[in-house]
Amino acid sequence: MHLSAADFRPLGSTGLRVPPIVFGCSALGNLYQVIPDVAKLEIVSEWFERVASPVFIDTAGKYGAGLAMEMLGKALAKFEIPPDDVLISSKLGWKRTPLTTPEPTFEAGVWIDIEHDAVQQISYEGIRECYDESCRLLGEAYRPQLVSVHDPDEYLAVATTPDDRRRRFDDIVDAYRALTELKQRGDMQAVGVGAKDWRVIQEIDAAVPLDWVMLANSLTVMRHPPELLAFVEKLASRGIAIINSAVFHAGFLVGGKYFDYRVVDANNDADRPLFAWRKSFVALCEAHGISPMHACVQFGLSVPGVVAVALNTSRAERVQENVAAVSTPVPPQFWATLKEEGLLANDYPYVG
Repeated sequence: MHLSAADFRPLGSTGLRVPPIVFGCSALGNLYQVIPDVAKLEIVSEWFERVASPVFIDTAGKYGAGLAMEMLGKALAKFEIPPDDVLISSKLGWKRTPLTTPEPTFEAGVWIDIEHDAVQQISYEGIRECYDESCRLLGEAYRPQLVSVHDPDEYLAVATTPDDRRRRFDDIVDAYRALTELKQRGDMQAVGVGAKDWRVIQEIDAAVPLDWVMLANSLTVMRHPPELLAFVEKLASRGIAIINSAVFHAGFLVGGKYFDYRVVDANNDADRPLFAWRKSFVALCEAHGISPMHACVQFGLSVPGVVAVALNTSRAERVQENVAAVSTPVPPQFWATLKEEGLLANDYPYVG
């Protein structure tokens, strides 16, 4: 399976065209487990084997305290990837800082030294520093062409008073002023925002000019509230592209133990409906010969305005599977059955 340039879609009004899959690279930063460098190189190699250029990659300074960016830059240089053959999205707002005492940790059968941590830097100067650091970590040849402020919803969520929240929101606006200046200077091509709370994206969209947004844990086959669909429709009508991420609710819909980044328990009354929904969903997928992963990805792409789904893997052999899930439609009858069984909103207009 290979995606060609004919499969690419316009990234809103930016003039860029992108493949319908964005490769997340948190695994390059050992975010959930330690992965040998040779395995990381195999993952990056597969990206360029399976998708025509430019390959679309999403990274962040928070992933491994800059390790993901550093490893990405090394891999691109090793494979001698021309800068024009890669489109890098960098989520900014976390800057690498050295640990005063490196922490030896035993993971995956080996001892590793954790030498760095990441500190949050959301302000005008902080974002400029994070951007400069991202360029250093990626290496001289590669620069992020899409940039955003990372985790603005989490930055606001820890506010202790209304005044504190207003101050924090002003910090976010100042950070976007810095990014807009960098765009106007020609250092990058598009400014966006990504968050797990789509209402914070809505709030930021009303305050600063955006080219794209990345929704996380929001627009999924399990959850697709009409208010969010209306917001996405408005974004698309204004030429703002949408990237859909975390379409598995942090892996839960494909059998994981986390739901939206927290461990859930089938014996917990509050979590029991999640497990019941997943059981029914998986059964219907099996009955139609469709993998839950495939169904989640195709639903994530179904909304007009969504140009790509962000997918991450720590195994090179999964890259081809991810590309196939993006490029292969699901039969309409499957969606109709989901609606009949009450697993998909009956008035959802884009499938079934």
